[in-house]
Amino acid sequence: MTTEGWAVDTAGRFRAAVDHRDLAALDELFTDDIRFYSPVKFPPFEGKPMVLGLFRVLLRVFEDFRYVGDHTGTAQTSADGTTAPSAVLLFRARAGGKEIHGIDLLHFDGDGRIKEFTVMVRPRSAVHALGEAVLAGLVEDGLAPAPDAGSSDAGPPVAGRSAGGR
Repeated sequence: MTTEGWAVDTAGRFRAAVDHRDLAALDELFTDDIRFYSPVKFPPFEGKPMVLGLFRVLLRVFEDFRYVGDHTGTAQTSADGTTAPSAVLLFRARAGGKEIHGIDLLHFDGDGRIKEFTVMVRPRSAVHALGEAVLAGLVEDGLAPAPDAGSSDAGPPVAGRSAGGR
C-alpha cells in the first residue's frame, strides 16, 4: 500500500472510531507521544493518556458531530517541522448550543499512526462555547483543575488552561 493509501486508510479508521465513539480503536491509532493542538489553547495536549482523556470529553461534548469531507496529502508538522503524510477531515457539530464548522488535521508517522492532531473551528462564539464545555469535562474527569476565578488570569474558561501546559 502506498503512503497515501495508508493515510486514507488510517483517516477512515479514525473517522469510524469517532463515529462509533470507540476509544479503544483511537488508542490503537495514536502514537504514544501524540500531540493534540486545540483551538482554545496554545500549548498542545501531549501523550496518549492525556489525548485519550481529551477525546473522552470531546465525544461527550460534541452534539450531532459528523464528518462532511476529507483531503489527503502531506504537510509540515508543528513538532519537528518534518513533512509527513496527512489528512484533513472537515466536520460539522454543535456544542453549548452553538453550530460549529471545523477541520481535523491529522499527521501520520511512518507506521501510519496519528502522531499530531490539530483542530480548527469557527465561528469565534463556537470556539468560546466549546472551550467552556471541554474545560468543564476535563475538570469533571480530573484531567484539569477547576479554574481559579480570583486569579489574575481570570477570564473566559479555556480548555486545559490550568492543566500545567497540557
